Formats: sequence, C-alpha cells, structure tokens
Amino acid sequence: MVTRAALAPASPLTALSTTTDDWDAADPGLLLRLLTQATWIRSFEEYVLELAGEGLVHGPAHASIGQEGGAVGSILPLRGTDFVNGSHRGHHQFLAKAFGYVLPDRPDGLPELTDDVRTVLRRTLAEICGLAEGYCRGRGGSMHLRWREAGAMGTNAIVGGGVPQAAGFAFNQRRAGADAVTVTYFGDGAVNIGSVLETFNLAAAWKLPLCFFIENNLYAVSTPVAESTAEPRLAARGLGFTIPGWRVDGMDPLAVHAAMNEALEHMRAGSGPTIIEAEVYRYFHQNGPCPGSAFGYRTKDEEQAWRERDPLDLLRSHVVRRELASADEIAAARTEVVKTLHEIGDSFVETDPAGKRRIKQSAWPDPGFVDVGVRGDLSELADSRYEEQDTFSGRLAECRFIDVVSDVMARRMATDERIVVLGEDVNRLNGGTNGATKRPLELFPDRVLGTPISENAFAGLGGGMAFDGRCRPVVEFMYADFMWVAADQLFNQIAKARHMFGAQGSVPFVLRSKLAAGTGYGSQHSMDPAGVLTTAAGLRVVAPSTPFDYVGLMNTALACDDPVVVLEHVDLYTSTGIGPIDDLDYRIPVGRAALRSEGDDVTVISYLSMVGHCLEAIGQVPQIGADLVDLRWLDRASLDWDTIDRSVKKTNKVLIVEEGAIGTSYGGRLADEIQRRLFDWLDAPVERVTGGEASPSVSKVLERAAIARTEEVVAALRRIAAY
Repeated sequence: MVTRAALAPASPLTALSTTTDDWDAADPGLLLRLLTQATWIRSFEEYVLELAGEGLVHGPAHASIGQEGGAVGSILPLRGTDFVNGSHRGHHQFLAKAFGYVLPDRPDGLPELTDDVRTVLRRTLAEICGLAEGYCRGRGGSMHLRWREAGAMGTNAIVGGGVPQAAGFAFNQRRAGADAVTVTYFGDGAVNIGSVLETFNLAAAWKLPLCFFIENNLYAVSTPVAESTAEPRLAARGLGFTIPGWRVDGMDPLAVHAAMNEALEHMRAGSGPTIIEAEVYRYFHQNGPCPGSAFGYRTKDEEQAWRERDPLDLLRSHVVRRELASADEIAAARTEVVKTLHEIGDSFVETDPAGKRRIKQSAWPDPGFVDVGVRGDLSELADSRYEEQDTFSGRLAECRFIDVVSDVMARRMATDERIVVLGEDVNRLNGGTNGATKRPLELFPDRVLGTPISENAFAGLGGGMAFDGRCRPVVEFMYADFMWVAADQLFNQIAKARHMFGAQGSVPFVLRSKLAAGTGYGSQHSMDPAGVLTTAAGLRVVAPSTPFDYVGLMNTALACDDPVVVLEHVDLYTSTGIGPIDDLDYRIPVGRAALRSEGDDVTVISYLSMVGHCLEAIGQVPQIGADLVDLRWLDRASLDWDTIDRSVKKTNKVLIVEEGAIGTSYGGRLADEIQRRLFDWLDAPVERVTGGEASPSVSKVLERAAIARTEEVVAALRRIAAY
C-alpha cells in the first residue's frame, strides 16, 4: 500500500502588510524621510522624462515612477557599509542609497535639500545624460549607475546580470567578519533567469548575507507574470532553496520597511539569504514617457487603479494626518526640488541657432576618453622582480608542470590572504580533477571553495568579489568550453565593468581554464578559446608553455588589477620541463614574448602546447631556419610587437600555428594585424596552421583529424621551404 505524507517547506513564506496602528506607531523622522526621498526621486524621474522628450537623453530612460515606495522603504534601514546593486531600472534605488549616504540619520522636520543632496542629483542627472560630471563620467547612462563610496555597486542592463555579483559582495562582507549585507534588486522578468536561480542556490548553500529584492511590477516589458510562470508568487522561488521570503505591497513604503527590517535581522544574525517580493507598478512603459496602455498590453482602467494607490499619496496622507508636516510644507519642498532640477538641467543645456535646446559642448566627456579604462596602466606591477629562465639566478631543475601550477598558487596564497580559489571540485579529489589545487588545499582549505555546477553564478560571484576589491578571486572552469555557460558574466560583466563604470576601480580577477583537445572528451570539452576570449578588450589572456613561465606568468596575473584569463593545456599538465626549485616569487612582464628558437627563413608564432609541437617540427625540417615566437600574452593590448617586428623584418615570412578550429581561430586576427603592420616586409602571404572546421569528436581518429599537431606544422614548413 502506497503511503503519503505532506511535506512542508523548510523555510517560511510570509505575507506582510501594515495597519493604521502601524502608521501611528511609526517614528516621525522615518515617515518624513520616506516621504521626502520618495518625492525627490519622483521629481527627478519626471524631469528625466522631460529631458528625454526633448531628445536630451541619448539612449533609454527607464523611469521608476510608481516604484519609489519599494526603493525608499527597503534602503532606509540599510547602513553605509551595506551594499546594493540593481537592474536597468535602478535610478530610484541608486538615489535612495546615495541620499542615505549624504543625509543625517534623524531629520528634524522634512529633510533639507542640502548641497550634498544637490550634488547627488546633479551627478546622477549628468550620468543619465551621458555627461562628464556623471558618476561614471558619462559612460553608464541610465542603466549603469555606480557610486562605490555610497555602497551603490552598480546597476546593470542585462536582466539578472548583477545578481551573481551581489553574491560576491556578500561573500566579501561575511569574510570581513562584519554583519554588513548586500541587497540585489531585480524585476519579475529576472526571476526566470538561470543565473538568478543559480545564485539563489549558491547564496543559500554558503549562507551569504544577501537579500534578493524582487520588484514585481507585473510585466516583463509587456509580458504579464501569469504568462511567464505557473507560480505568480515570485518569492516562493526561495522555498526550493530554504530561503525565507516576504511578500509585501510595494506601494506601501512602511510595509516594505518592516519587511526589510525582518530580513536584515535574519541576515545580520548569520542565517543566510532572504527574498523580498514587493508588488509595485511602473506608471509608464518599459522606456520613455508613454503609458503601457499606449502599446496595448495594459488598460487605462488598470493604470488608473494603480495610480490611486500611489506611494507618495499614501505617505503624504499619513504625514499630514499625524501633523508631522502640513500640505503646504510638503508642496513647498516638492517645488524646491523641481526648481533645483531645472536649474541643474539648464546648466547643462544651451539653445542652438534654431532655437532648439542642446547639451553644451563643454558638458560632454572629452572624446579622447573613449578607450581610457578598458584596462589599467599596470602601475601596480611597477615594483616587480622580473626574471627569464636564461638569466635566472635561482636553482632550476626538471619538474612536472602540474606541480608548479599547484605550488605557485599555494605560495601566493601564503603571501596574500585576499586570494580565494573557487570552482567545481577544486576542494575534492586531492586537488581538483588534475591536481592543480593540491598544495593550496593542504595549506589553506578554508580558501579553496568547491562550488555547485553553475558557472554563471560562481564566475559572477568571483566578479563581485573582485569589484569590491577585498578579495582576489581565482575562478577555475574545469574546461575552457564552459566559458560559454558563463558568457554573460565573463564578457558582459567582468570584461566591461572597469570601462563601463567610468574607468574607476580595479578588477583583480583571475580565471584559470584548461584546453583538453586530444583527450577524447568531444566537442563540448575540447575547444581552444583564445580567438574568442581575445575579442573582449577588457580581458588579458596569458598562455604559459613551460613550468618556469607558468610560475612567472601566474604571479603577474595574481598581481595585476585587470581580469586575467590563464589558459592551460592538459598535455602540459603531464609534461616535465625546467622550473624553479625554491624561488616562486618572480614575475614575467605583461607583453613580453619568448624566442624559443632562432633562424633566418621564417617566423613561426604559436602559444601554449603548440610551442612544443613547433619545436619538434622545426627539428624535422632542417633545411629551413625558424624563429619560434612563444607569444605568452595573447590579448591585443599585451602582444609583444617588438619581438614580432624584429623577427619578421629578419625572416620576411610568417607561419602562425594553433591547435583549434579555424572558425574560432586566434591566428586569423593576428595574421590580419601582421599584414597591416608589416606588409612591406613580407615576401609571401602569412601562412597558418589550424585545426579543422568542426570541433573535435570523441572518435580517436576523427579527433586527430580535427586538431593540429606536429605533422601539420612540418607540412607547412616544407611548403614555405619550397617557395
């Protein structure tokens, strides 16, 4: 006989609301601050739409009008040490956190529009207009607002894109030993994003002090919640992860405030993450000044019904009823902020000869700023001790490649407590799947963190750790192909953050990943990602081919304030070569290649494990003398053009060698650049050795046919010798 027992979720889901008694008991200063900040935000957003209507906002203007109650209600209980981040519709949360940073805690009467508040309004408006005075110097616009000092860690144009990073902020806060928390804001549409659900799981498993704040405004652009999910109670998502949740009327700022205080008590006690779902309503369409009804997905009656529940009206009514401020005082305060906003806007604007308003030329960023901050200036490496194997004064010996991978990471963890290693199985199997974390795990088990199988979440968490700056995360992808799983966090977030937020701060993030072609793991575990990774301007990419180089290059990567991808190859893991015995502290400079052989007939350019195949091939074709350039650094900014130039001007011929598929080739772009830079020195077109068109298969025969090895290099050298 089948028996059944009802199972209850391990965490509660609570609906929270307020009564008149709660409003009567509320601290007067709290109500006045809620009303004032909501009024400032509403006035700001209305003015933004006014400027957008004049064509003075380039790009979108995602107004939060109608949603102010959720922002001020949830952010007022936060401290200066608490962090927030948000989505493309984040003006209100950004402003609320910034106001909290510059205003005194307990106002007597309605808070004043101080000079600091005016500066917040001015710099935020400038940013939305793309001007030099903005918090991100005009780079962020409406969707990318960041003021690190205030704990506003950045809004994000990718739906759900900021959520994994918030887990990184929360990780750093917990590791620092304080009871600070992070609140990550996102909409109902993001609840169905994989990286958001991955982060729910990761935050719950690690008990991170992270509040997932869902602004449920009922529509993802024009798609209603009921069409997107079978469970419209979005906070219920947390029940599957044992995350307690609160559902609250977001048009009631006091109810939101109460829910946040309960969530904060849970998180500050070390009990892990929380979810708050606030049902709010944006009065306008996804972008711009038109209502949703103008596009047919909402009715005017629905919009009017929600406007009758306006959070500002609710706050005004209780403030006046309790005689905390008069209607005239409230109106005067609103008039003052509207006047201030127009004064700010007018200072950015002039009238053209045709009588139309335009942004003053002097307000725009200097066009020369366009690429500043794509990466740093490497000044953090100024005191480096650089070494090369040929001139190294320390002891050298034959060693296993994988041992130096493990040993140098352990050495750096011993000298820099900020380094934290995370990835799948890195804390198991006696040092991960290949032994790369064996020594770190022995010495620093609390800083070698095994993650769930969720690359987007833990890559983004690592990104957040780096953005905050208190940690230097070393993230491992078990295979390089998994970068596609985490593509948003790697390419849209980590690679772009420094530039996108106005060249501010640093991103000390290292990603380790291995290439596994030739091991029989098939199409989804065998790619060479160099050609794809190096399209992201903000990433530095390094590919060590010897044990000695691995130590120096990894040390440089771990000292660099830019995100660095360190590519490794399984063929090298099992190989031996010359490496240091007891000196693991030297570095190899960014942007310096190595010349592995010398000759006058051709310049062979390669990287990683193919360097060894090139050396073998050169030995098999004695009739041709070859310079073999081991690039080491692959990204555009770090290429050693001095070494390449000298060699090509000597040999007048070039052969670029890589293992992987031609479609994702690194060499294609390099060949183009060589031909543009050195065309007059070339006696023949640039030759290339690559893999096939298709990704490697599992079949041993087909896999070999899909990748390049020594034989393909030999054939290319013989072709060149026959010229």
